[in-house]
Amino acid sequence: MEGAATPRVTASYLSSYIGKNVIVVGKVIQLRGDEATLDAEGSINAHLNRDAHLAVGNGVQVIGKVNPDLSIKVLTSLDLGQGVDYNLANTVAEIAHQQRSIFFYD
Repeated sequence: MEGAATPRVTASYLSSYIGKNVIVVGKVIQLRGDEATLDAEGSINAHLNRDAHLAVGNGVQVIGKVNPDLSIKVLTSLDLGQGVDYNLANTVAEIAHQQRSIFFYD
């Protein structure tokens, strides 16, 4: 069985993960049909699945595949509500990338 890490990322890391799954925590800025714009230290376009029930202004955690245009095809999403500490979520992503040997396996 082959294992693969699903790294926590912000918008600035997406280009390093094209074709791979990532975890993003961000704020829902806009909803348009089956697409959402998320703010995760930068704007991310997310292509939602039918199970996504998000609200503008709420936090969200998405797990999805990074497309070549740096959008994300969402596999799962979780509405986190209003009380999200985005600084903490962004710091976790930063530390994970600084300490790759602890958080990732290739």
